[in-house]
Amino acid sequence: MTQVALVPVTADQRHVFIEQIQAAFQTGYEQVYGPADRPILPRDDVEKSFSAPGADGWFAVGEDGSVVGGAIVVVQDPGDRGNLDLLYTVVGRQGKRAGRGIWQAIERQYPQVLVWETHTPYFEKRNIHFYVNKLGFQIVEYYHAGHPDPHRDPEHPGAAEQDFFRFEKRIVNDGPTTEQRRSADSAK
Repeated sequence: MTQVALVPVTADQRHVFIEQIQAAFQTGYEQVYGPADRPILPRDDVEKSFSAPGADGWFAVGEDGSVVGGAIVVVQDPGDRGNLDLLYTVVGRQGKRAGRGIWQAIERQYPQVLVWETHTPYFEKRNIHFYVNKLGFQIVEYYHAGHPDPHRDPEHPGAAEQDFFRFEKRIVNDGPTTEQRRSADSAK
């Protein structure tokens, strides 16, 4: 897969996005740990991501017109920093460059973002490989019981027992930042 287009997720399509992302996360978890007795990615967590200020939900559509995955991206004003809140590839499409195509489409959609952040659980070796070795992110923090994520909801089920990595990717951009562009525009 070489080219992916981003299509906004409408309110009527959220249930499809949620079903697909839950299946993708569930499959990834169960490939490592075996069958789970509960959803690994609760519906409420996905809805919370959709509801975040500055959040955009996207389906990723391949060249053949089929949905290959999706993402929820959060970019707040002034827009130089972005958070890749959730990203998934449809079950059966992993390992076929769909994830890389999704990421490239996100970078094209948000050229003003100079620093991207995302998180992934420590057990997701495939995700760690993808973010670090394929997309150029760096691990910048490791959250665990002795060093908890200060932004994680302590009331969230399993929050204390999950270890996460925080990643950042700095985009090399020779152009002005959003703040510099605004300053120049206001001086005119």
